[in-house]
Amino acid sequence: MRYAVVIEKAGDNFSAYAPDLPGCVATGQTLQEVEAEIKAAIEFHIEGLHADALPVPQPSSIVEYVDAVAA
Repeated sequence: MRYAVVIEKAGDNFSAYAPDLPGCVATGQTLQEVEAEIKAAIEFHIEGLHADALPVPQPSSIVEYVDAVAA
């Protein structure tokens, strides 16, 4: 499965979350680190859902960029 991830600059580091997996978050000092951490967090989150016999949400978020024109 492929989940959408939002990565934000947060002061001196980066934070990330997966909108389709509430509570699944990660942080990292670099973009590469936060990408690796959120991947691991998603895998761990899904393993936890399986262990608790809970359903794994299907990816449903859509990511798109929109160009904005300054006024």
